[in-house]
Amino acid sequence: MDDKRNIILAMVLTGLILFGWPYIADRLFPGAQQADQQVEQQRSADGVVTPGAPQAPAAPAAPRARAAVLKDSPRIAIETPKLHGSIALKGARIDDVILPTYQETQQKDSPPIQLFSPSGTKDAYFAGFGWSGDGLKAPNADTLWQASGDKLTPTSPVTLSWDNGAGQTFEIALSIDENYMITAQQKVTNASAGTIGVRPYGFISRAEKSTDLDTWTIHVGPMGVFNGAANYDVNYDDVDDGSAPGMLTSTGGWLGFTDKYWLSALVPDQKASFDAQFRKAGNGGYQADFSLKPVLLASGKAITHTSRLFVGAKEVKTLEAYQDGGIELFDRSIDWGWFYWFEKPIFALLHWLFTQIGNFGVAIIALTFIVRGLMFPIAQKQFASMAAMRAIQPKMKALQEKHKDDKPKLQAELLDLYKKEKVNPFSGCLPIFLQIPIFFALYKVLMLTIEMRHQPFVLWIKDLSAPDPLHVLNLFGLLPFTPPAFLGIGILAIILGVTMWLQFKLNPAPMDEMQKQIFAIMPWMMMFIMAPFAAGLLIYWITSNILTIAQQSWLYSRHPQLKQAVAK
Repeated sequence: MDDKRNIILAMVLTGLILFGWPYIADRLFPGAQQADQQVEQQRSADGVVTPGAPQAPAAPAAPRARAAVLKDSPRIAIETPKLHGSIALKGARIDDVILPTYQETQQKDSPPIQLFSPSGTKDAYFAGFGWSGDGLKAPNADTLWQASGDKLTPTSPVTLSWDNGAGQTFEIALSIDENYMITAQQKVTNASAGTIGVRPYGFISRAEKSTDLDTWTIHVGPMGVFNGAANYDVNYDDVDDGSAPGMLTSTGGWLGFTDKYWLSALVPDQKASFDAQFRKAGNGGYQADFSLKPVLLASGKAITHTSRLFVGAKEVKTLEAYQDGGIELFDRSIDWGWFYWFEKPIFALLHWLFTQIGNFGVAIIALTFIVRGLMFPIAQKQFASMAAMRAIQPKMKALQEKHKDDKPKLQAELLDLYKKEKVNPFSGCLPIFLQIPIFFALYKVLMLTIEMRHQPFVLWIKDLSAPDPLHVLNLFGLLPFTPPAFLGIGILAIILGVTMWLQFKLNPAPMDEMQKQIFAIMPWMMMFIMAPFAAGLLIYWITSNILTIAQQSWLYSRHPQLKQAVAK
């Protein structure tokens, strides 16, 4: 009766895991302070909220073709090794950014990643800098600026200028580096007879949410660094329902929108205090903006503020270089999570292996060898402890029968048995706990770092950051349908199940029937659970299983008494 009950319990547990796991995985994997200050807002015709100005409603327009919208304004070109695009002179909008070194898919004719697109297009996403102030005739979205050149490159900066006809001249001196950072020096010169109030600001506006999935382990959406801490607590839904934090005041830091691999971020002067906010744009989109403290500008005086805009790929080394250059916690735009301190070294080692080997899949295998090599002594103790514990199970069973009605006595007798046999029941758990941060770190590296994006291995594995594309249920693509994620069993998942089964078979069988049932179904349960994960993660686990099998075989060949003790 007990055996049947255990078998039924094991089957129920398996069913719950197999069919409940997709819902858990959707939440776990792919996955703030309030201020009292209130700032009045003005919305332009394209929905941009101007910090520090009276509010005015705006009606959204129907989206138009990107090529047609780009012709609506004279433009200056952007050309760097990693950025192509243009800046609209109407409104001084940075609204056309393409990443020529990254493609949307792995197809040869795939277009490059289009990150920014002008207002009025379906995927409108753009940034700009401006001023507000009481009684100030400031430039707006319809202002037509004059440019000092026709192309912005790392060696040719461009200055935009505009005279408001009321005694003030505005300038935005733009420069760009070899990567993804645009620097904007905002200058106001007051030639009028009176003193004016000036408040510089910057904004990023996007019409749509990211198509990337925002999960518990991978943050996608509004984010920033304020007062020395990265803030991942705000998402698009918070902005939609008004529960996003109000005005955030910080000295140092940045804010913007993060996708899985891409980032747009405003970086104010790191020594200046600024007010920042995430909010709804007038056209139903989303906006991140900052404004500096207002200053009084006397007649005949000028004032300059320098801010920066990052728009590009979240390359680890590039982000670290900007952080070393003074941008606070800029590398946290990658949501490394709890094991940040451990994930960065894992990434650094994996990336170094890739540069030496030239194949990320082989680099993952090499990383597995290194990890298992470092853990070899601990694993040896684990195997010996597991075998020793199973060898004394008959004695443990006898004690359980003898003292089944006296739990304190049973615990005391078991402790004496462990001491007499020199067995530590918990020593086998240490390698498992050590594997958890390693496994999670590799998961993060595979899922988050753009360096892993579209990296091939061999044969059918064309992208190590994506699941195995060959599914058994559709006969490896011969049948025209895609199985659901929890039934998408690929070749790698099958190999994982088989290697885990061999690993368990190599161990002496447990005496407890319930444990036998669990160990019997565990490999195939893990096969289903791991199938939707990145192929690179399965390659790591398969390699680890094979090394474990080899290590256990070597241990039992040197110490055959471990198995013999269990048999007796």
